[in-house]
Amino acid sequence: MRVSRLLHTRYRVDDLERSVRFYQDILGLEEIRRHKSPRGSELVFLKARGSEETIELCSFPASGPVRVQADLTHLAFEVESLAAFGDHLRAHGLAYSDGPTYKPDGSGGFAFIDAPEGYEIELIQRSPVAAGGNATY
Repeated sequence: MRVSRLLHTRYRVDDLERSVRFYQDILGLEEIRRHKSPRGSELVFLKARGSEETIELCSFPASGPVRVQADLTHLAFEVESLAAFGDHLRAHGLAYSDGPTYKPDGSGGFAFIDAPEGYEIELIQRSPVAAGGNATY
């Protein structure tokens, strides 16, 4: 017997509304449902356009403050252009925490940003890098 598909990934957060705004405004995710669990957790499910899997943000203050260990986990999203996404970040007063780093053959690259609780978000550009796109921010 095997599992059939990944449904969602859960991240616990301290400030649910701040995190929801980040995932919506910065990453463009859509909130698809929100409810309270039987044990009292506040849950918000978000989805990237073009994906079936969801991200569950959970606020459960009774379990104490969230402490995200460095380099423990990350979410990865595809973007059309790391350069254009960098412009989007700057318009929101943010910047990449690492990168962008482009492949030597110009076939794409990756960069990282930090979500409000410290979770890493990886942005991956799979398309060829436009001329002049090898700049580091």
